[in-house]
Amino acid sequence: MRGRDSRWAKVAGAAAVVLLGAGCGTGGGGGDSAFGRDAAQAEIVAAVEKAGLPESDLAGAGGATPTDATPVPTPSTERERLQERAAACSAAWQYVGPPVDGSRPGVEKAVTALVGEDWVQGERQVEKLDEKGGTMLQITLRKRGWVLYARHTGAQQGLGVEIVALHATETACMNRFTEQERKVLFGEDAEQG
Repeated sequence: MRGRDSRWAKVAGAAAVVLLGAGCGTGGGGGDSAFGRDAAQAEIVAAVEKAGLPESDLAGAGGATPTDATPVPTPSTERERLQERAAACSAAWQYVGPPVDGSRPGVEKAVTALVGEDWVQGERQVEKLDEKGGTMLQITLRKRGWVLYARHTGAQQGLGVEIVALHATETACMNRFTEQERKVLFGEDAEQG
């Protein structure tokens, strides 16, 4: 189950990045209407601001999800349509750019802020990426049918790029995908898990 959740997060994360930049709307993913996509997005953005994380230079990805006022290109392939559906099940914020002092502690502050909003902190993983001090931190949080991954990837020296992301997906919304749709989204990975 854990591998499948991880793959959903990867696909939904990629879809969110693509669609946030394209101006995807803020429609709810379903499930608990009192705590839907808009509420999750607002809590993520508030936590990012409270933590003092760097602003993103990526269009739409560093702030609130764009509104329906921005025209969205019509998906032309089945995979693009499925990615759009996956993005509708998610809320996200990210920074990709040069290393910024204090961003890793900033992720910890954002997690603390989210815990203050009743997100329940779960698994914490730290992985060594290279011999120069590069690490990846991931903290999992859950709230009312949503799973959020707070991530920081960077190096002490030499990498030149830092990635900070908070990405949440609504489990019930993502579970609406059929086995065939998962194969289109994940390819061979869909058969595992």
